[in-house]
Parts: sequence; structure tokens; C-alpha cells
Amino acid sequence: MPTLTEAAVMQALATVQEPELGGNLVSRNMVKDLAIDGTRVSFTIELTTPACPLKDEIQARVEAALRPLGATEIVLDWAATVRRSTPTTPQSLPGVKNIVAVASGKGGVGKSTISTNLAVALAQLGASVGLLDADITGPNIPMMIGAEGQPVASPDGKITPLVANGVKVISIQFFLPEGQPVVWRGPLVGGAIQQFLRDVEWGDLDYLVVDLPPGTSDAQLTLAQSVPLTGAVLVTTPQQVALSDVAKALAMFNRVNVPILGLVENMSGFVCSHCGEVTEIFGKGGGERYAAENGIDFLGGVPLDVTVRQGADVGVPAVAQTQPGPAAAALSQIAKAVAGKISIRAAATQPVLTIS
Repeated sequence: MPTLTEAAVMQALATVQEPELGGNLVSRNMVKDLAIDGTRVSFTIELTTPACPLKDEIQARVEAALRPLGATEIVLDWAATVRRSTPTTPQSLPGVKNIVAVASGKGGVGKSTISTNLAVALAQLGASVGLLDADITGPNIPMMIGAEGQPVASPDGKITPLVANGVKVISIQFFLPEGQPVVWRGPLVGGAIQQFLRDVEWGDLDYLVVDLPPGTSDAQLTLAQSVPLTGAVLVTTPQQVALSDVAKALAMFNRVNVPILGLVENMSGFVCSHCGEVTEIFGKGGGERYAAENGIDFLGGVPLDVTVRQGADVGVPAVAQTQPGPAAAALSQIAKAVAGKISIRAAATQPVLTIS
């Protein structure tokens, strides 16, 4: 029987491929705290996101690699350290590893719903998350995530964001009397976004989700030119009129060199709660076809679900409801997909270890 030594175990783990990032567990420096006691092997695998959906697959590969060495008990713990996916520059936000823009070409496609649930789902998985409401003239995030009150100044004079559903939140709505509109020209909108980026005490964040207004104008350009963006998530509905506008958003982000993490198709069908029949109110598969035709990833479809609307009206996002509807599972999977895409981008910037 082969002898269980640290060197033998590490050599065996060097054959275990990380199914999403590529490379193996050792070259990716993911094996931590290895301990061997007789035929018992224990160690921690440090993932690049707590949202990793492939833990079971990794564990199966680990066990297949170590059993032939004589390991009869394999104790595997999990940890996660989210890595920065863009180089640190003078424009980077201190402590913020990844900034994700959520955008659409037109209004009414559920972009703020996707932003809110993406942020909350990532936080539920163990990540530290912020949510910036960059829709200055139509700020809906506070109502949708259940954030109430007014931010106060931090000890160093910055704005302390509110916290709701485990997410740090900032919005112009916190500073306005109820019902007061924001009637500002473009430079003021851009200035407010700059202030929310630079003058808010975000602290250490794995992900900062930015809910952009519809269109391809001041807010989008301000964000893209102010900070290094990890990427953009585009939101559409299946019908052609929405797809024609998301094409403009895609072209805009390509022009300013912002990577596209993928496309979400919202309102992709209505599932009857009584008979289970699916009604394609806005058509079928338009988002997935568009993504394939344009070489971008399709992150998933979110069905029409009354619990999404009900929750947004009272500040309980779909993924945080005690009895979630069919949309919640889709939104959680989209969050995992986004985290996975970011991990792949971050892995490309990390050094790979060699095994001697």
C-alpha cells in the first residue's frame, strides 16, 4: 500500500483539476492546512468565491485521487477568499475587490430587481457585498431591499452606508424628502455617482453591485471612466424591442472596454401556480438566442413570479423570502454564475505554482 505522506498527497492533489478555473488545486494554491494522521487526511480548500457551485464535484475528484494512496478518511473543509479581478490602479476603490455594473438598454425590464437579488444572494453565500443605487433620478433600491433611515458620517468624515439583508446600501433616496424628484442635469448626476463611489465608507467588499439607470448616457460613462469595472451584467426581456435596446448597451460597454459578464433574461415566462402551465407572455428564448449570436454568456432566465413584486413592495427580495417563489432559485443560480465568471477573470491574473 502506498505510504501517506505530505509529498504524496500534494502530488495526488496536483492531478485534481479545478473544474471552473482550470489548473489544479495545488497550482492554484487552494490547498491549505494539510494534516495526516495515519490513514486520515484533512485539509482546507480555499475557493475563490463562497458562491462556488462545484463543491460536490471537487470533493469527488479529491476522494478519487486520495483513496488509491490508502486514505480511509478524508476530511475536507471549505474556505473562500474572493480575489480582485482587475489590477489595482489609482482609480480603484480601497478595499473593494470587484465592481459589477447591472445595466439595460431600456427601462422596465427589471434591472433593479436583478441588482437587488444579485447583491443579497451573494451576501447569503458568505460574501461581503455593497449595492450602489446609481439611478439618481429613479432610485428604487431602498424600497426593494428594505433599507430605511439616513446615513451618518463616519469618524473620518465619509458617508456610512445603511445595511439591509446583509448588504451595504447607498442611494440618493436616503437624502431626499418622500416624493421629492431629482431634477438634475447630467453633470450633477455624474457628480452624485462619483461621491457615492469615493465618499462612502464601503470598507472591505468582495463585490460592489452598481444598479445603473436605463440607457447609455451620463451615469454609464461616469461609472466606466471613474473606476476599474470587473464587468457588466446586461438585463433584457425576451421581446425584440428590449433586445434592440440591450444591443445598444452592449455596444456602449464594448466601446469603453468594459467586459460583459453575461446576459440575464428577466420575465422569461409565467408559471401558473395552479396548473403549472408556462405562458410565454413576452416571447420565448430571445435573450438566450441574442447571447449566442453575440458571443456573450447567457446567465439564466428569471420567470415572472408574483412573489418578486410582492417582496419588492415591502423590502423583502425574492431570494430572502421565507417561502420563495420559482424566481428565487433562478436568481440564486444567476448570482453563482456571476461569481463564477468573476473568479475565472481573477484567476487569469494570479500566479500559478509549479510542483517540484
